[in-house]
Amino acid sequence: MPKLITTKTDLRAWRASQPGMVSLVPTMGALHEGHATLIRAAVAGQEPSGSTVVSIFVNPLQFSPDEDLDRYPRTLEADLALCAAEGVDVVFAPEVAEMYDPSRQVGVTSGRMGTVLEGASRPGHFDGVLTVVTKLFTLVRPERAFFGLKDIQQFALVNRLVTDLDLGVEIVGVPTVRDHDGLALSSRNTYLSSEERELALTLSRALRAGQAVRASSPSQVIAAVREVLAEAATGRPDFVVDYAELVDFTTFGPVTDDFTGQAVVALAVRVGTTRLIDNVQLDLHPA
Repeated sequence: MPKLITTKTDLRAWRASQPGMVSLVPTMGALHEGHATLIRAAVAGQEPSGSTVVSIFVNPLQFSPDEDLDRYPRTLEADLALCAAEGVDVVFAPEVAEMYDPSRQVGVTSGRMGTVLEGASRPGHFDGVLTVVTKLFTLVRPERAFFGLKDIQQFALVNRLVTDLDLGVEIVGVPTVRDHDGLALSSRNTYLSSEERELALTLSRALRAGQAVRASSPSQVIAAVREVLAEAATGRPDFVVDYAELVDFTTFGPVTDDFTGQAVVALAVRVGTTRLIDNVQLDLHPA
């Protein structure tokens, strides 16, 4: 089993004893195959004297009052077993009171990129994400940190955090892991009924529709995506589109038809009571 650490003091002591490279995989627990893929990437690239740390912390700062903080799945024993099977050296699983002093006043703000798409739908979310990531980087002092590209806006913002604050951590993006039916793996998928899961497959179908016309103009790409979503939403109050946008990967600003470069089709949809996100990156070079 990996070494379980629950306090910042013990984590600092462990880190001071490590001679080799340390890799970090930040998670909120309820680990699934998507997380396992992140962990495998971290372990596979590790040097012989190095160590891999997985953090498990349901971060309250990134949840708004009406979100699922209380019901977010917490499965520490199963998570430890998965980490053991994948060769993790340390699991850092602190309590909220250990991570955040009640009198704390300072956090990290996410700037303009943190106020669009997910940031617009979940005000303050990315401030909470970047605050906890900064704390984890300070405590673990990793040379590398691994993030899933399913949360692509988060990935882009963590890259900006490292660049803008000179944190000196290599950020490694790991492609989205999908189930056999195309649904992107997520801890929140456990909330879905069988009927809702079938409806949730609309997200991956919409993304494939956008990919199919990627040689066309950006406006045609996003139109194809929205057409699939609109058809699924017709007469279905349990399927609500939060956003479906095509944005510049480097800024998360909107793209025009003369845009050339790396773009992202980003989706957020509520299926029943469960909010799901998905995305696809497209290299756009319209004629």
